[in-house]
Amino acid sequence: MPKKDLLAEIEVKKELYGYQKGDIDKIFERLDNAPHNYHLLYQLPTGGGKTVIFSEITRRYLKEHNKKVVVLTHRIELCKQTSKMLKAFDVKNKIINSTIKELPDQEEYSCFVAMIETLKNRLNDEKVEIQDVGLVIIDEAHFNSFRKLFSAFENAFILGVTATPLSSNIKLPMYQNYNELIVGDTIQNLIDKGFLAKATTYSYDVGLTSLKVGINGDYTVKSSDDLYSNMVMQEKLLHAYTEKSLGKKTLIFNNGINTSLHVYESFKQAGYNIRHLDNTTTTEDRKDILHWFKKTPDAILTSVGILTTGFDEPTVESIILNRATKSLTLYFQMIGRGSRKLPHKDHFTVIDLGNNALRFGLWNNPVDWQHIFKSPEYYLESLRDDSEIESNFKYNMPDELRKKFSNTLDIFMDVQEEFKYTIKNNLKAKTIIEKSLNQHATMCVENTETLIDARKLSKELNDDIGYRIRQYCMCLGNVTNNYRSWLIDDYQLKLTIAIGRLYRIKVMDEL
Repeated sequence: MPKKDLLAEIEVKKELYGYQKGDIDKIFERLDNAPHNYHLLYQLPTGGGKTVIFSEITRRYLKEHNKKVVVLTHRIELCKQTSKMLKAFDVKNKIINSTIKELPDQEEYSCFVAMIETLKNRLNDEKVEIQDVGLVIIDEAHFNSFRKLFSAFENAFILGVTATPLSSNIKLPMYQNYNELIVGDTIQNLIDKGFLAKATTYSYDVGLTSLKVGINGDYTVKSSDDLYSNMVMQEKLLHAYTEKSLGKKTLIFNNGINTSLHVYESFKQAGYNIRHLDNTTTTEDRKDILHWFKKTPDAILTSVGILTTGFDEPTVESIILNRATKSLTLYFQMIGRGSRKLPHKDHFTVIDLGNNALRFGLWNNPVDWQHIFKSPEYYLESLRDDSEIESNFKYNMPDELRKKFSNTLDIFMDVQEEFKYTIKNNLKAKTIIEKSLNQHATMCVENTETLIDARKLSKELNDDIGYRIRQYCMCLGNVTNNYRSWLIDDYQLKLTIAIGRLYRIKVMDEL
C-alpha cells in the first residue's frame, strides 16, 4: 500500500492489524515492567509496518507517561516520513534537522524526530538539550551510528526497530547494546495473510571468486565493478531481464557507479526505457527521475545504494540484484523494495545475479533471528563461501542456445571425470583443456557455414567455458583468481585459432 494511502487510512480508522496490536502489547509489557533504562530490540520485515507500530507506541506512551519521546533515524527522507506518520497518529512532533540550532520552543512538543548526526552535533555544541526523555525509538537500529547517542539517554527506555537484527559492523554486535529481542511476524506469514506480495526468484549462476572483501566485510566496489561491468555479465543481465522481467517496472541494484552506468548504456542501446541514479545525482534530478519511474509502467531504474532504505514505490514489479553481497540486511532491503502489495499486484519477480539466494536462502525462507541476535559471529561463519557455492554449479545449456548447435549430438563434457582419467593414465592436466577446446571448436564449425559465423557463435559459449574452467581449477586446487582469469582469456584466444584451423580442414575436404 502506498504510504500516502496508508496515512489516509490511518487518519480515518486509527486501527492497526492484529499482528501489529499483538507486538505493541508485547513491547508495552516490557515498557511497564522492565527497568526504566532497558534496551529492547524489535524485528519486523520490511513492509510489515514498523513506522505505524512505533507511531502508535509513541501515541500510547505519551498518553500514559509524563515524559518525552525522541525518534532517531539515519536519513532525512526517513525523518520526514516518520514525522508525517506520527502526525497521522495525532502526535505533535518537531524535526531536528540541520537548520535547527537551538530549541527555545521545546516545551511545546512532547516528541522530537532527529537524524543521528544532526542531534549528536547539537548535543556536542551544547546548543540543544531535550529534557525529560523517557523513550528513545531508533529506526533501522542495525546501523552502528546510533551507538554515539546512547550515553546521552542513559535514563531512557531505548526501543530499537529493524527488519534485520544483525549489526552492520560484526565487531559491534547488537547484543552488546540491547538486552532482548522481540521477533515479529515472518515474511511468509505476512504473505499468507495478504500483507506482502509473493516473490518468485530466478537465480543465474555467477562466478564470484574474483571478488575481494573489504574492511566492512562486504565485496569491494572495485572488484565488483571489474566483474559486473564486463561484456559477459552485461549480456547475462540483458538476457535475464528479457527472459523474466520484460515490460515490468524494474529496479536494478548495483555495487558500483561504473557498473550502473554500463547497465544504463547497455539497456539504452537495446532500446529499453531506463534511467540511472546514484548518490551524486542532484536533489532536483533525483526527484524528476523518481517521478518518471512512478508514472512509467515499463520503467527500468538502475541505481547504487541509495534506494535500499527511505524509498517506497509499491508499483515495482521486478527486482534485479546485479551484485553480490555478504550483508544479510542489504539482501532483505533490496528485495523488500518490491514486496509492497497493491490490489492489482500480489507477486513480484526477483532476478539474482550474485548467488545471494544460495548464500542466504530465499527471501521468504524462515530465519532464526534470535540465534542471529545472540550469536552473529557463528551465523556469519556458517554462511557458504563463494568457492563452495560455485563447486555445486552445473551448467545446462539453455534450450534456445542448444538449437544453434543442433548438428552436434554431444555437447557435454564432465571435467571432473576427465581429470580422474588423466591421473589414472599419467597424463598432463592440460590435455583436458585441449580436449574441451577441440569439442567447442568442432561444435562451432559443424553448425555454421562461414568462418565469421563460427567465431561469432563461439562467443555464446562463454558461460560453458567459464563453467569448465571453474571445474578444472577446482580439480587442480589452490588456483589463484588471476590464474583462472588468464585461463579463460587464453582459452577464448585458442578457441578462435582452433576454429580457424578446423575451417581450413573443412574447406580442403570440400575441394
